[in-house]
Amino acid sequence: MIRIQPPGSSGTIDAADMAAKPAEGTFDRGHGRNRLFDNITETIGNTPCVKLNERMAPKGRTIYVKLEYFNPLGSVKDRLAVGIVEQAEKAGRLKPGDTVIEATSGNTGIGLAMLCAQRGYKCVLVMAEPFSVERRKLMRFLGARVILTPKSGKGTGMVEKARELAETHGWLLCHQFETTANAQIHYDSTGQEIINDFQGTRLDYFVTGYGTGGTYTGAGRALREKRPEVKLCLAEPADAPLIASGHKMDRNPDGSPQGSHPAFRPHPIQGWTPDFLAKVAEDGVKELGYDEYVPIPSGPAIEMAMMLCNTQGIFTGISGGASTWAAIEIAKKAPEGSVILAMIADTAERYLSTPLFSQVSPDMNEEEAAISKSTPSFQMPQTD
Repeated sequence: MIRIQPPGSSGTIDAADMAAKPAEGTFDRGHGRNRLFDNITETIGNTPCVKLNERMAPKGRTIYVKLEYFNPLGSVKDRLAVGIVEQAEKAGRLKPGDTVIEATSGNTGIGLAMLCAQRGYKCVLVMAEPFSVERRKLMRFLGARVILTPKSGKGTGMVEKARELAETHGWLLCHQFETTANAQIHYDSTGQEIINDFQGTRLDYFVTGYGTGGTYTGAGRALREKRPEVKLCLAEPADAPLIASGHKMDRNPDGSPQGSHPAFRPHPIQGWTPDFLAKVAEDGVKELGYDEYVPIPSGPAIEMAMMLCNTQGIFTGISGGASTWAAIEIAKKAPEGSVILAMIADTAERYLSTPLFSQVSPDMNEEEAAISKSTPSFQMPQTD
């Protein structure tokens, strides 16, 4: 791995070096990426691992978060989208003008809409009604058609609808919850990035939740191979302990679920733990097991997302808050000096219409109004 050395890292530091010395940790700002990109999909991956400061990390422990919202469409699912589409192209199952269809809670659909827009494929996405309206608008803005299914059908309803549409129209169904391309792209990219970024550096715990299970399975497999000392920590909503329950899913021949999981209850962590256990996740846990398990309460996941924004400037959604809450719980019990890495799946902009932003008003509060009135000009009109 190439590491760029900061100015003055070798030889004598003279006055010019001191005058030009950038702020700590920013020595490579301005270097660019040392390459040019042929299309937007080449920018997927190579997301940064960022250290949390002492306002959140327990004393004597170090927590990093891998910021997947640095992907071009703002989430970890950009990786999955490119993995699925490129595998289908290599297998000859996609040609110009074809239609791609998938069931999605939003982020995978947004990633697929980007891939299809860039490649020239048509895109149809099926999403259950409760997921945020921002996601629907983003997918449609990218040129996809969005088919909604009723809340009563939950995740299994949207999966079944996508399967029906694919069979009826001859469209390519992505099978994100079952395809081996899911874990493979995280083995090839996410896992290798972590290994490279922590080369020669201590790493004790890797923490993530799951939706399809691709991140846990693929990155976890890479870490088991190259950094076997790293403990794999799996989180899931306390309201939906599908893995902890030990109940196995009944599946169709293609691996898709035959119905809802009996341990599922609704929870606010969009993108995590649908009402069925994805085959990718089930296979990953069977292959890798897990060293630590963390159930996530709903309230703290939202509070932690807000704290990340207010104390770290890290702008993530409820799932990012959940992963960070799990990482902090692991850190509290970990030996002093431990280093923990958690996955931050997406950006908070996906959650503007959810409980995450329920306390954020578009209007000035009393404190803001008082600041405005401290000078005489350009006052907003009084409202009753």
